[in-house]
Amino acid sequence: MSTRSLLLEAVLRVLYPLMLGVAVWILLRGHNEPGGGFIGGVIAVAATAAWASVFGVAAARRRVPLGPQGLAASGVALALASGLPGVLAGVPYLTHLWITVPLGFSDLKLSTVMIFDLGVFCAVWGALAGFVLVLLGAGDAARRGVP
Repeated sequence: MSTRSLLLEAVLRVLYPLMLGVAVWILLRGHNEPGGGFIGGVIAVAATAAWASVFGVAAARRRVPLGPQGLAASGVALALASGLPGVLAGVPYLTHLWITVPLGFSDLKLSTVMIFDLGVFCAVWGALAGFVLVLLGAGDAARRGVP
């Protein structure tokens, strides 16, 4: 007998991208409002955990960009790199600055705070997804009787 739930699979195929969309929206909204990278990353972890619960740990691991460890490491590197523009401008590390990127038809303004928050988002999603997937994988192995 299979424990597969077709209803959960159908619902999660819609809910997973919606949860990731909300996570990104909270990441972007958090620049001027409460929220930001940490809570957005936690919501992305919840989406990953739900996918792993329904479709298995291997399927969820494939959905995490760069894999959990790679995403976490990239997030930490991005958060650390967000402080370098301040140093290059002659102000203290992690000083908030606006960076203008010319695009030809318009200029894109990026905040170093937003870059930092993106790094936190990736670090939280990667690190916590790694923990969750290991725990869910251990539970699967225990149910199968594998030591």
